[in-house]
Amino acid sequence: MQISALTKSLVLSGLLVSGHALAQQTIKIGLVQPLTGSVAYNGTADVEGSKLAVEERNAKGGVLGKKVELVIEDGQCKPANSVNAAEKLIQKDKVVALSGAFCSSSTAAVMPVAEKYKMPLVTGVSSKADLTDKGNKYFFRATETDALLAKTFAQILTKNLQLKNVAYIGVNDDWGRGGVDEFSRQLGALGATSAMKEYFDHGTTDFYTLLTKLKASKADGVFVAAETQDGSILVKQMKELGLNIKVFGVGSWATADFIKLAGPASEGIYAAVPYSATMDIPKNVAFAKAYQDKYKVFPGKYGAAGYNSLNIIMDAIQRAGSTDAEKIREALTKTDYEGPNGRFKFTPTGQAWGFNVVLVQITGSQPKVVAMAPVDQPK
Repeated sequence: MQISALTKSLVLSGLLVSGHALAQQTIKIGLVQPLTGSVAYNGTADVEGSKLAVEERNAKGGVLGKKVELVIEDGQCKPANSVNAAEKLIQKDKVVALSGAFCSSSTAAVMPVAEKYKMPLVTGVSSKADLTDKGNKYFFRATETDALLAKTFAQILTKNLQLKNVAYIGVNDDWGRGGVDEFSRQLGALGATSAMKEYFDHGTTDFYTLLTKLKASKADGVFVAAETQDGSILVKQMKELGLNIKVFGVGSWATADFIKLAGPASEGIYAAVPYSATMDIPKNVAFAKAYQDKYKVFPGKYGAAGYNSLNIIMDAIQRAGSTDAEKIREALTKTDYEGPNGRFKFTPTGQAWGFNVVLVQITGSQPKVVAMAPVDQPK
C-alpha cells in the first residue's frame, strides 16, 4: 500500500508532538554522585536521600503539577567523570537543575559547566571552603564548610579530649587537605602542637606504614578526614596495631555504613558533622523514621544531604513557577527551607547558613550528640 507524502508528514508531525508532550510530562533534575569506587557507600546514601525527597514530593502532587524525575549519573568522585556526567545530563537528558558532585574537586570541576550552560547547581556535600568564593552565581552549597566546622568545634574537642599534640591524616584530595588545614589551624590557635600531617589515596587498603609513623609521633589525638570505606579500614588497622589514641575528624564517621564496617573500632570516635539521626529536632524525627522505613537503616549525613538538596531545588522550581534556569537560580537565592537539621538560607555567594551542625561520639554503635550549634550568617 502506498503512503502519500502528506500522510507521512502528518504521521511524523504527530509523533513529534506526542514526543514533545511526553518530554514535558516530568520535570527532570540531574544528580551526579559516586556510585562506584571507594566513596560509593556515601554517594549511594546521597542518592537514597534524594530519591526519598522526590518520592515524598511526587506523592503530594509533584512540582508545578508535574512529577519530578531524578536522572542519576555516576561521577565516581573524579573531576573528568563528573564533568562528562554533567554534560550528558544537561545536553542529552535536558535536566532543569543539577545536584552534586560529592567530592569537592569534582564539584569544582562541574561548576564551570553549570556556569557555561547557566544551570543551577546545588551541592549538599562538598565542603572545601573556597568553592563559594569563586563568583559562580549558579552554584549553591547546602552544607557547612571545613572552616566552619573547625571553628565551631575546635574548642570543644580540645577541652573534651585534652589535646596537646595532634596528628593529622586526610585523604589526598581537595576536601581532605582542606579539612587538615582548617582543623590544624584552629587547634593550633588553641595551643595544640602538630605531631604530623600525612595523606593517603582514595581506595587505600594498607595503612600500616602510615600508622607506624603515627605511633612514633607520640600524638595524644589524631584528626582524620576520611569517608566510609577508607576510614573503616584505617581505624580497624589502628586497633590491630594496639593504637589507643583518641580519634576525631570529619567525613562518614557518624553513618550506619561506617559503624557497621568498622565494628568495635568505631567506638569512642568523635565526628564533626552537619547531621546526625539522633538530633532532637521534630523535623528530623519524621525524616529519620521515613528513611529507616524505606532503607532499613538510620540516615547519616549523606542521606540528609541528598534529601535537603533535592527539596531545596524542588522548592525553588515551585516558587519560580517555571523550569526556566534563570528563574530557578533567582528563586534559589531566596531559599528559606526547613530541613531535618534546621533552616537553610543562602548568602549572596551561595553559602548556606541557619542550619545546625553537631559534634557526635560513637557510643554503643550509635552517634551520640555531644554538642549542637547553629551556623551563623557569614559576615
